[in-house]
Amino acid sequence: MGTLALLFPGQGSQFVGMGRALFESSAPARAVFEEADEVLGFALSRLCFEGPEEELQLTANTQPAILTHSIAALAEMRDRTPERLEGTGFAAGHSLGEYSACVAAGVLTFPDAVRLVRRRGEFMQEAVPPGAGAMAAIIGLPAADVEAACREASGEDEVVSAANYNSPEQTVIAGHAGAVERASAACLTKGAKRAIRLPVSAPFHSSLMRPARERMRDLLDATGLANAVFPVVTNVDAEPAWRGELLRDTLVRQVDSPVRWVESVRRLAAEGVDRALEIGPGNVLAGLVRRIDKAIRVEAAAGPA
Repeated sequence: MGTLALLFPGQGSQFVGMGRALFESSAPARAVFEEADEVLGFALSRLCFEGPEEELQLTANTQPAILTHSIAALAEMRDRTPERLEGTGFAAGHSLGEYSACVAAGVLTFPDAVRLVRRRGEFMQEAVPPGAGAMAAIIGLPAADVEAACREASGEDEVVSAANYNSPEQTVIAGHAGAVERASAACLTKGAKRAIRLPVSAPFHSSLMRPARERMRDLLDATGLANAVFPVVTNVDAEPAWRGELLRDTLVRQVDSPVRWVESVRRLAAEGVDRALEIGPGNVLAGLVRRIDKAIRVEAAAGPA
């Protein structure tokens, strides 16, 4: 048996109804949702199960909701099908999912993580006035050409940069709304198949998130992080990390740094990973992994929705 990596999704994977079947069928999963409700002081579980959708889509709600679903699914798997987790050697998460990866690896407790991502969502939302920032997915253009388009579209007053290197065919850009529009047009001129404006409320993983980064630094400095049971391949460096202090630093830096998902998956493969489980709502990461390295056998493994 080869080495298994546990992968955890980020924002965009949420949906109304997420986790209801897990809550109803698994006592360990139910305990995770109940703990989240208690820690946050409101019924996050009800928001996941019943909506309304517009409230679930708010960044400050989405982030703890996805983390909670992911850790509930992991708890259910550890209870009912622990054999699926045999050979776990690494964890990785996309953006917000890095917090789930840190919980899975024993770096963060679940209560600390759900508290942190709730504040992370608030800080990210507050960093940029509504409508001032934007994100767009660029499809079918090499990352180097996307980066060039961003440089061309940026100026003294408005900036745009690559935010998520999701697959060889998809790079997400983020920044001031006007600069994102200009960069999107430049990407189409350079041969991109599509440039899709994303329905998000802030330009995540761009330099505009610097205020949120500094506020997260204060919170993370006040939070205990243990050394990892197995390494976490981080978004910002695409390198395995196990020391708690190093992971604290990477969680701070990832707020306004790009998510290097392509490099992270390739690093997992280089470390001998040949199997991966996406644990949490949806199957976005499973699809991305297949586009990055077909040698890794990957499946979405959320259990009951």
